[in-house]
Amino acid sequence: MPSSTGNGMTERRVLSLPNEAATASFANALLERLPPNPAGWTLLLEGELGAGKSTFARALIRAMGHAGPVPSPTYTLIEPYELDRATIYHVDLYRIASPDELHYLGWDELDDGLRLVEWPDRAPELMEQADFSLRLSYEGDGRRAELSAVSGRAAALLEGWPNPPA
Repeated sequence: MPSSTGNGMTERRVLSLPNEAATASFANALLERLPPNPAGWTLLLEGELGAGKSTFARALIRAMGHAGPVPSPTYTLIEPYELDRATIYHVDLYRIASPDELHYLGWDELDDGLRLVEWPDRAPELMEQADFSLRLSYEGDGRRAELSAVSGRAAALLEGWPNPPA
């Protein structure tokens, strides 16, 4: 279901990602649309276990210039990456039991970077702070990606952008 930006406009892009290379290409294409310093932007990564949330996050983090390993933050909950262009926080909420735990994670202190959030359904109020929602699902041997603008500024970035290459 497409998201609304609050101004009556809905911007959404849907594409097939047949393999990991297509996912990396899509991450690069989205990164090119973001501002040079995406601090304060939030991208919610949704989908069932194994749908490609961490794969997409890893591709975006590498596209921003990180050359080292990109572990899943399943156990650490937050993996920070301080890069030349911006700081990225890869956040995994799978293990939190209550949205109140965001306070203890220091969520409010992460607005100096781009926040990539896996399992945002564990804290539904994050949708109010989000810019994009990326829903990944299985499609044959590949994945289907649905990128929805949640904020007005995200809708402006998607406006006029045809479905990105995969």
